[in-house]
Amino acid sequence: MQKKRSRIQIINQQKVLDAGTEIFAKYGFRGATIDQIAELAGMSKPNLLYYFKNKKDIYLAVLEQTLNKWLQCLMEWQVTATPEETITNYINIKFEFSRDHADGSRVFANEILEGAPILKNLLGEDLKRIVGEDTRVIKGWVKDGLIRPIEPIHLIFMIWAVTQHYSDFSAQIETLTGKTLADEKFYKQAKKTVTQIILKGVLI
Repeated sequence: MQKKRSRIQIINQQKVLDAGTEIFAKYGFRGATIDQIAELAGMSKPNLLYYFKNKKDIYLAVLEQTLNKWLQCLMEWQVTATPEETITNYINIKFEFSRDHADGSRVFANEILEGAPILKNLLGEDLKRIVGEDTRVIKGWVKDGLIRPIEPIHLIFMIWAVTQHYSDFSAQIETLTGKTLADEKFYKQAKKTVTQIILKGVLI
């Protein structure tokens, strides 16, 4: 039976995860060090190692935290609402994720680009199950004549790709526009434009 964590332990573990997310996003798994994470978390290396045995454990915990938030976003497809409301809501949530968890999104994306050597075991059945449920919802819309006859999985991939681009390639976007999603006007403009284009291609 796992020992219950104290409040200070929970706070310190989250400090390590927050620092790890930022360091891994900046340097990657190979380039990041325990010392960098400890310094950013504001604790000694021995203190950090009390909570996590090694760098890989921190990295795995960061991926798990990001994946859980990502899966929660996916579950929004299952709400009882019209296609327009559900798709709009999902795009909004994905943009919020890209804005509020940009470092986590980049760590996740880099892991996928590496072939998901560590993440493969985490992706597993939960992701397949939730995506399967989401595609069934979309197929139901097609069957009922509520949206165009599209292949559901490609709609999901498209929304992932365009919304995550704003966090995973934020350096490129900032170079071209001088802005990121932290700019409220730019954030609303991007979200509105993407939503309009996707809905126009999907709704009848």
